Amino acid sequence: MDQPKVLRIGHVAAESGLSIDAIRYYERLGLLPPAPRTPGGFRTYSRHELDRLRAIQEAKGLGLNLREIRAIVEPASRGWEAHCREVRAILDARLRDVDARVEELMRIQRVLADARAACDDALSASGERCCPVADGLGVEPHE
Repeated sequence: MDQPKVLRIGHVAAESGLSIDAIRYYERLGLLPPAPRTPGGFRTYSRHELDRLRAIQEAKGLGLNLREIRAIVEPASRGWEAHCREVRAILDARLRDVDARVEELMRIQRVLADARAACDDALSASGERCCPVADGLGVEPHE
């Protein structure tokens, strides 16, 4: 069965996984163009707006905030090259954030691996009577 060409906000909310209030909010922020209305005052949307909402959700999942997303989706009044440079700068900043998080996660991974290795060493040593990680946290050895 074919999807209707004109979608009501409830259908768009269900399809996008967003609340009706979130869709209205995105419209107020300029992330979506103002929705045309039926004679009865109901907002109507096309598949294009639904696809845009899905893309916004994906961008949020990549860590972009709504201000950055709006800068990406709003029409390029200064020309496509200036707009593309702005988009690139936003992506560069996000990549720097991700790189910093990756470095921090790698540091945490090294610390955890070293702590696990200390536990392995203690467990394989016949005379050890305490866990070196717990001992480092001030835990009294078990008798």
